[in-house]
Amino acid sequence: MRFDKIFLLGFMGCGKTTFGKKLATEIGWDYIDLDNHIEKKEGKSIPTIFKEKGEIYFRNLETKFLNELTNLNSCIISCGGGTPCYNDNMNKIIDEGASVYMKLSPIILHERLKSEKSKRPLIAEMSDTKMIEFIKEKLKERAKFYERAEFTFDAQVESEETFINRIIHFLV
Repeated sequence: MRFDKIFLLGFMGCGKTTFGKKLATEIGWDYIDLDNHIEKKEGKSIPTIFKEKGEIYFRNLETKFLNELTNLNSCIISCGGGTPCYNDNMNKIIDEGASVYMKLSPIILHERLKSEKSKRPLIAEMSDTKMIEFIKEKLKERAKFYERAEFTFDAQVESEETFINRIIHFLV
């Protein structure tokens, strides 16, 4: 196999967790959600970490635990939406494995996120209108990181099954 790790990137709500679990099952690898890993290691939820320590502290934790996880093999690592955008994390991701950008439109992201705003510290207090603008702005800011990924999966263009087969073909 060409790589022993696959990093899933994309905005919150884009489907990294659902897709990552399916891909891991399909290829027989472990699945790790970076946010869940941080919560277990810190003994606190992401919203609590944000509230108590702030975003910079959280971003540094992301980098610390991302570096820790790159020592593992045969795993799918689902990164937080902002992970590739801080502390040279995108270069680390590219150096350590294959990367997949899970691309979705701002409208679809908004639809998926509006019911779970309370779990997402960056959007928890936003109105729907403000949230759509926030999503558009963040996608524009993060595009230069996300678009460096080796693969892009756009569910509006390609089926999950077709994309998984493409990834498997690439790996073997």
